[in-house]
Amino acid sequence: MNLYNKCMENHAKKQIKHLLLDEGVTGKELAFQLSQRLNKNFSPESLSHKLSRGSVLYNEMFIIADILGYDIKFVRRQTELDKM
Repeated sequence: MNLYNKCMENHAKKQIKHLLLDEGVTGKELAFQLSQRLNKNFSPESLSHKLSRGSVLYNEMFIIADILGYDIKFVRRQTELDKM
């Protein structure tokens, strides 16, 4: 695994942890809600491991964002030409 991928894995985990704190939601509550929505068994530990490994699927991340009251949005980056 390259350094970029490793940084992105840690970034996703940190972002989710930060959002959990901001919204006052525990890892246990998030895992329970995710289990209910996807009809799969998630524990706080298994969810944390998925985030650490970077193996969270897009639809799982989309639902996590929804549970926490957020949307995932793709925003085009500005290029140097756009800034002129």
